[in-house]
Amino acid sequence: MSMPPPPPHQPTGPYGPYPAGQPQPGGYGQPQPGGHGQPQPGGYGQPQPGGHGQPQPGGYGQPQPVGHGYGHPGPYGQQPPPRKGRGGTVALLVIGGLVVLGALGYGVKSIADGVGGVSSSGAFPKAEYKLTVPKSLLDGEYTLLQDLSGTEGAALTGKTSADTRADGAAIGQYTAQGEQGGKVIVLSGFHGQVKKPHLERGSVLRGAATAENATVAKPAEDVTPTGSDTAIECAVLSAEGADGSPVLFPMCAWGDANTVAGVAFMDTAATDAQAGDFDLAEAAERTVAIRAEVRTPIG
Repeated sequence: MSMPPPPPHQPTGPYGPYPAGQPQPGGYGQPQPGGHGQPQPGGYGQPQPGGHGQPQPGGYGQPQPVGHGYGHPGPYGQQPPPRKGRGGTVALLVIGGLVVLGALGYGVKSIADGVGGVSSSGAFPKAEYKLTVPKSLLDGEYTLLQDLSGTEGAALTGKTSADTRADGAAIGQYTAQGEQGGKVIVLSGFHGQVKKPHLERGSVLRGAATAENATVAKPAEDVTPTGSDTAIECAVLSAEGADGSPVLFPMCAWGDANTVAGVAFMDTAATDAQAGDFDLAEAAERTVAIRAEVRTPIG
C-alpha cells in the first residue's frame, strides 16, 4: 500500500510553528531586517530607539549629520563649512602666490633691462651656491604644499643681463596649522651670479608690490639681524583678500652674490592686523633661518 506524501515542512519560530501562509522573516525573497528601504531593527523584531517609524540618522538613504569629516556633504547635498583655518589658508596661498609672482615677473624684467640701469665693471662672482625648495622649513614647522620652480620659475631661468645671470628659480608654498588658524610662507627667488645683490634685493620687494591689488603698507627698511652675513630688507604689503578686504603681511628679501629671494609670511589669525602690528625684526630673523635652509652649496 502506497504511503501519502509527507506534509510540507512548516518552519518554526522560537515559540512554535509560524501560522500557515504568513510571510516568514529571513526567507528567500523576503525582506531582511535592515535591508534596502527597511528600518534597521535594534533587536529581533524591535525598531531602533527614536520612535516607531522615525528615520534614524545615518541609515541607508538618510542624510548624514554635518561634522562627520572634512568634505562630507550635509543635509540635502549641502557642503559643510571647511575646517577652521583651511579656507583662509588657501586664500592666503593664492594671495601670496600672486605677490611673489609679481616679484618674479619684476625680477625677470629687471634682469633683462639691467638692474640699476648702469652695468658694473668686473667679472661675475663665482657660482658657489644655489636655492632649493626643501620639504619643510623652520625645523619642520612649515610643510611644502607646492613647488612651482619648474613651472612659474621657468620664466626666470636662463635670463642674463650685464649684472645678473639667473641659472635657476626656487618657488615654494608652505603651510602650517596654528592654534588660531592657518599660517603660510611663500618663497620666491633665483640663484646664479649677481654683481649687485643689494639692487636685486630691493627689486624683489618693489616687484611684489606690483602684483594685482597689492600695495605697500609700510615701506621697506633694513632689518638685518645681528650676526647675519647678508642684509635683510622687510616691508609690510597689502593685498586684496577673497572678500575684497585688505590682507596685510610682512615680506622680507635678501640678495648675495649667488642667491636672491623674497619670503612672504601670512597668518589667518592676523588678517585684521594693522601695518604697525607686525614685528619686522622677527620676520627678518626667520628669513635668515629660511635662507640657511634653502641656500646650499653647488655640488
